[in-house]
Amino acid sequence: MEASCLELALEGERLCKTGDYRAGVSFFESAIQVGTEDLQILSAIYSQLGNAYFHLQDYTKALEFHRHDLTLTRTIGDQLGEAKASGNLGNTLKVLGRYDEAAACCQRHLDISRMLHDKVGQARALYNYGNVYHAKGKNICWSGTDPGEFPEEARIALKKATEYYEANLSIVKELGDRAAQGRTYGNLGNTQYLLGNFENAVLAHEQRLLIAKEFGDRAAERRAYCNLGNAYIFLGQFEVAAENYKRTLQLARQLRDRAVEAQACYSLGNTYTLLQDYERAIDYHLKHLIIAQDLKDRIGEGRACWSLGNAHTALGNHEQALHYAEKHLEISKEIGDRSGELTARMNVSDLQLVLGLKQNHTTSHTDGHMDINSQTGAKPRSGRRHSMENMELMKLSQEKSPGPVSDEDVSPKQSKSSPIAKTSSKLFFISRFKGKKQKANGASPTKMPQSQNSSPRTPELDPKYRPDTLGDEGFFDLLTRFQGNRMDDQRCSLQGGLSRGSSPSPCDTPPIAVRKPISASEEAASAQPGHFLDLLASSQGRRLDEQRASMGTLPGLLLDQNNSQAVLSQLIASADSKEPDDDFFDILIKCQGSRLDDQRCAPPPPPTRGPTVPDEDFFSLILRSQAKRMDEQRVNLPSDPGPTPLNPD
Repeated sequence: MEASCLELALEGERLCKTGDYRAGVSFFESAIQVGTEDLQILSAIYSQLGNAYFHLQDYTKALEFHRHDLTLTRTIGDQLGEAKASGNLGNTLKVLGRYDEAAACCQRHLDISRMLHDKVGQARALYNYGNVYHAKGKNICWSGTDPGEFPEEARIALKKATEYYEANLSIVKELGDRAAQGRTYGNLGNTQYLLGNFENAVLAHEQRLLIAKEFGDRAAERRAYCNLGNAYIFLGQFEVAAENYKRTLQLARQLRDRAVEAQACYSLGNTYTLLQDYERAIDYHLKHLIIAQDLKDRIGEGRACWSLGNAHTALGNHEQALHYAEKHLEISKEIGDRSGELTARMNVSDLQLVLGLKQNHTTSHTDGHMDINSQTGAKPRSGRRHSMENMELMKLSQEKSPGPVSDEDVSPKQSKSSPIAKTSSKLFFISRFKGKKQKANGASPTKMPQSQNSSPRTPELDPKYRPDTLGDEGFFDLLTRFQGNRMDDQRCSLQGGLSRGSSPSPCDTPPIAVRKPISASEEAASAQPGHFLDLLASSQGRRLDEQRASMGTLPGLLLDQNNSQAVLSQLIASADSKEPDDDFFDILIKCQGSRLDDQRCAPPPPPTRGPTVPDEDFFSLILRSQAKRMDEQRVNLPSDPGPTPLNPD
């Protein structure tokens, strides 16, 4: 006996709860193939199938089934289901980077929850709303902006995220949901951190840490310690930051998460570099390097080699520093990291110069180093960089400085472009078109007949189209005239408009594509008044019917002859009884209108940081924060300096 749709759906739900989403999807798909007449069961299948695809990171399929769920729940008048479907759709759109549409769906979720006085639904809607603006602001912050620049759009988005998180926090405190409070505190601390409010970030993450310890959630505890370390770095409390990173390292080892363990070692190495304890920094960076090599994370290996080279340079171990700098250069070339390659070349050049100057007093191998420096264009520098921050600033200045553009970079074809080439291409087009027109009219290739009124003047007869005076305006005018005839050739001429005794003129002859035999009955019917309008209405009506959305497009919906009329009347009645919501229909139109965008080629993904490198490298954040302070401390020279006034003291 075959299993029913409900039985298959229940098995799929059980598998998804155990974490086996792929097997759960297979059972849900089987349930849809069996089909059901119960719209509530079908809505539940759509919702859980969309969530399963979301966990499998197949966001296109998740979006498809959440849309089906939203359409069905709205049609049958299930407001609670519509609210949940709107929230699920908003989360999926957020992951796809379509933040405006996601915010509209979250707003719909919030409106319905408030209308139903559903506190839990309101809390979820506010949390999802904050997540949308949090992701939007974070995406803008890290989408290639220069250090020290913080777009106003990102600041507005992050402030909105903070407001929604605080509103959610007030509701979950009222409900006494400690787990929800912990999640909200963590996200609130992250938004405050991005906004630069590091004291508030510390307070929020401390609350997150306290709740994580209450529940014994070591993964959340580890994240809280890491976030606290990042915030204390910006507060200048490096020792406190190092203690939090050590707690992070301990928890990562307890959880046996090698990638997070490497991230903690990387953060500890950078922290001890700020403390100028280079021996400890080298120890932690070596641990990071070993784990990155085990996990085959080439990006992490490059970062570790770069950090080790800087630490050895600060200690004066230039031979070892050169070894790691060359390794960093090799990895940067392999992974296509252009900025890392430029930084590595600069480091190699500097270290070779230093070693060459040292060996000049003891050995005779200086020539090789000088040759390399002359090839790389390295110049002697009076001072050395003693921290990773200075090296990062030099890397950024290297990236910003545009290289000189020489005349050799311009190709001969580009440099020798002249109006003669443009004129020849225009005349070639005109000659080709003349040949086609002569073949179509049956004229001889040497002579072209011309009407007195309708035919355009040819370039030979019009001085405006002579080769020496043919300009862009004349050419486009000629092109418009010629292409305009093609539109007229594609128009349908009405046969009923011709008199029966008159013969059509050559200009009224329909094209070959529309010359079809007309039967006697059609010809007689066409003479009746209003027949053409009836034909037009029926033709356009079919086109409208083809574009209508039918309930049959919902997969798994069974409508047989016995109950199809009753179910459809129920759907139509429930849809008509609801008040129209123009704003939400605009949301649906946006979602459907974005189908064209779904078919476009996706832009190249942003450069990945590797599993052993933190997503938010706080050294980059330090540069982002400190760059503005450096500009504020600059002295602006007066434009017209006068005599220096005497000191009144």
